[in-house]
Amino acid sequence: MREWDAWYTGSPEQLAALYGSGPVVHTRPGQYRGGLVGAVSRFFWGRPVSPRGQQRTRLHVPLASDIATASADLLFAEPPRITVENDSAQARLDQILNTPDVHSSLLEAAEVAAALGGVYLRVVWDADVRSHPMLDPVDADAAVPEWRWKQLAAVTFWQTVTADGPTVLRHLERHEPGRIVHTLHEGSDDELGRAIPLTEHPSTAWAAELVDADGAIGTGTRRLTAAYAPNIRPSRQWRPVPALRPLGRSDFDGVEPLLDALDETYSSWMRDVRLAKARLLVPTGYLQPNGPGQGATFDDDQEVFHELNMLTGRGDGAPPITASQFAIRVREHRETVEQITHDVLRAAGYSPSSFGETDGAATGVTATEVVDRRLSSETTRDKKSRYWSAALAAITGTLLDVDAHVFGTPGVLGAEPAVNFGDQAQPDPAELAHTAQALLAAEAASTEVRVRMVHPEWDDDQVDAEVAAIHAETGRSVPNPATWRGNQDGGARDGVGARTGQ
Repeated sequence: MREWDAWYTGSPEQLAALYGSGPVVHTRPGQYRGGLVGAVSRFFWGRPVSPRGQQRTRLHVPLASDIATASADLLFAEPPRITVENDSAQARLDQILNTPDVHSSLLEAAEVAAALGGVYLRVVWDADVRSHPMLDPVDADAAVPEWRWKQLAAVTFWQTVTADGPTVLRHLERHEPGRIVHTLHEGSDDELGRAIPLTEHPSTAWAAELVDADGAIGTGTRRLTAAYAPNIRPSRQWRPVPALRPLGRSDFDGVEPLLDALDETYSSWMRDVRLAKARLLVPTGYLQPNGPGQGATFDDDQEVFHELNMLTGRGDGAPPITASQFAIRVREHRETVEQITHDVLRAAGYSPSSFGETDGAATGVTATEVVDRRLSSETTRDKKSRYWSAALAAITGTLLDVDAHVFGTPGVLGAEPAVNFGDQAQPDPAELAHTAQALLAAEAASTEVRVRMVHPEWDDDQVDAEVAAIHAETGRSVPNPATWRGNQDGGARDGVGARTGQ
């Protein structure tokens, strides 16, 4: 996770430190080893600067962070629909979750999940902030999970409260079914240390007033007040380790060498640009002395120079000025960059068109063509949405239980939410209308089915109202049997037409 975080953060200093080539280290024995140590050391970011003192400009391309952002956009650019069968629970759920804050939090959580392989969602509450429980994302590298049949059974979240020299204070928050345990530990950089009272630091003093004798706060539900949303499974590197196998894998898993090669190619490209700056080789007589020990400079604006008696390579006796300017290998570098980028995106499961790359086709493409061009991205999104659906359904059910226990909201306890992710590519209205017309002509779909096809975002009430309006406009309304009366000759009475056969 530390390696994935370095690529996600994109700090050249962090990458150089991770792969072993800092500004002070120049050569290391690992450079000449075989196996994993030697392979990592031979990364572009792991190579020492040699010879000593030579300047090397290393450029990082933020493709990894772009991938993480694109993953979040594919999932939560349009918020998912979370529903329950209980009307009062649905109204409360909409009030809590259908807000810009929650939608933004899900976007942020999905971006970090794509980088680190997963993210946790926990239920928190503070009556001074909100009059209902809240969902709080926690990064995967700040938690120690416990699994049972690949299901999250308990999890301990930790955060560094303060670091004063060698002394480090950490707050541990352990989520178990029915309770949350808070502890404060005094240790060092690599040791958790001993438990101390929560009142020893202001950031945990609030919990001291709420916990019981075991240091726990009751949640009023047997469900776990935390859920884990893996980015995607299985985890290739951790598959043989039972404690790590349920964790998801990062979008960067396995493409770190390609990301490193992309940075090396871009750095080489910029090196060509740097070396291709025009330089002049001029005779000594064209230089202006700057004084003893200060060298000499050439003034390219000076128009008149003193002629010197010197041998030159030109027949007219004039001292030569030689221009030096190297070519920039633009095409070679660009093609290499494009190939590496496509390889990274393919390995991560994304289509280049999701990142704004086109094949030169005309604009105004239909939704079907958009889906075709983004097939890999859509497939990856569908796989990720299933993991997110399971996590959101579990945690929102717990959230309603906590809401009933802490805030006394009636009619929300024991709800079982369902999560639905909409389509990423919006359907073309013209194509939908054409399809609906074809289904009508073939008598293969009812009015309700066609309305739901054209308006997939509508609820049942909106669909029923539209179906009734269409029937009224087309004269296919079926009379109410409770008020319709027909006479013996097949006519109608009370001004109601007998149109049951239409």
